[in-house]
Amino acid sequence: MPRFEPFPGLRYSPSHVRSLDDVVCPPYDVISDSDRLALEARSPSNVVRLELPHDDGTGDRYQRASQLLDSWRDGGILHRDPKPCFYGYRMAFTDPAGRPSQTLGVIGALGLEPPGEGILPHEETTPKAKTDRLELLRATRANLSPIWGLSPGTGLSAHLQPPDHPLERATDEDGVIHEVWPIGDAEQVKSIQAAVESAPVLIADGHHRFETALNYRAERQAEGRGSPDDEAVMALVVELTGEQLTVQAIHRLLVALPDGFDLPGALDEWFDVTPTEPVDRTILGRMEDAGALAVLTPDQAFLARPRAHTSAAATHDLDSSRLDVALTGFPDHQLVYQHGWDHCAAAVAAGAASAAILLRPATVDQIAAISRGGVRMPPKTTFFWPKPRTGSVIRELLS
Repeated sequence: MPRFEPFPGLRYSPSHVRSLDDVVCPPYDVISDSDRLALEARSPSNVVRLELPHDDGTGDRYQRASQLLDSWRDGGILHRDPKPCFYGYRMAFTDPAGRPSQTLGVIGALGLEPPGEGILPHEETTPKAKTDRLELLRATRANLSPIWGLSPGTGLSAHLQPPDHPLERATDEDGVIHEVWPIGDAEQVKSIQAAVESAPVLIADGHHRFETALNYRAERQAEGRGSPDDEAVMALVVELTGEQLTVQAIHRLLVALPDGFDLPGALDEWFDVTPTEPVDRTILGRMEDAGALAVLTPDQAFLARPRAHTSAAATHDLDSSRLDVALTGFPDHQLVYQHGWDHCAAAVAAGAASAAILLRPATVDQIAAISRGGVRMPPKTTFFWPKPRTGSVIRELLS
């Protein structure tokens, strides 16, 4: 079973920061170059300067992030809570169907275990992202953003009722309201621990940061410098129920396909490809009704229904696995992961991509079942939304 502990969080000081809106940011892997510049312009104390330091030619960007973190601590911009706490976290939003919704969870220190022993990953990872995160962790000795874990243990949400007026609140660019508050009451802390530690935690988001934490711990132990703080990673844990989660697909952009390449023809072995109406906000519903993926080219949109042998050849009963099979025989091209059907359509219309393939999202039940089976989905299969904001709480590796 997993271990889940409170910790003394490092948080922005109200005396130095007018609003959390100015200083928090999305997770690093959804921030574009233009997003980063806009976030930096909001405040010289925006956490994106730590989370996604850029190479400006003045030296090691990771060391620069470490020095900046030190200066914010020394200057009082960040303060450390006097005792270990859990941190309640609520995201209130309107779901894709227009209904008021919320995701309610708790941030704490999740004990590191090998995959499958108390912690269950569900997606493969890519080496480049892990290398970047490891360099940042080495330099800063801090978990700047939480991984996202799902707890199948029942009753966690009941122990997380927020105060009437949480003191720390931010609203993101999608209108999602993020609220965070410390939980230090001994009985409440015990109840939260018991709920989380009752069953293995499934990683929803943050596989690279989880594997980075494992690698960092092993590295420190090999050097004879291991410490108790290296034995955990900061995690937002949410109860594993459909009511608490919104899962979207991550789509595929095909870049630099050969001129005149017949994409529908190349997919025909694996999918029944038929023309459909132009892409608009109804496309996801049309895909669901037809049991199909969608293919966008500059000239035409198509629905692609998997043929029976496609599903049989795929590792999982998922669109991402089926598409992996189909793309095996394609000519050289670049595959780009992109969330949002509208972003995909815009990329194709602007000529930034040769084509786009829209996938249907995995369900919460599929994710849980695959994880318990000890296998993983292809990279970038799931996009959990909304995303918790980086900088709401930072966990230092103090020892």
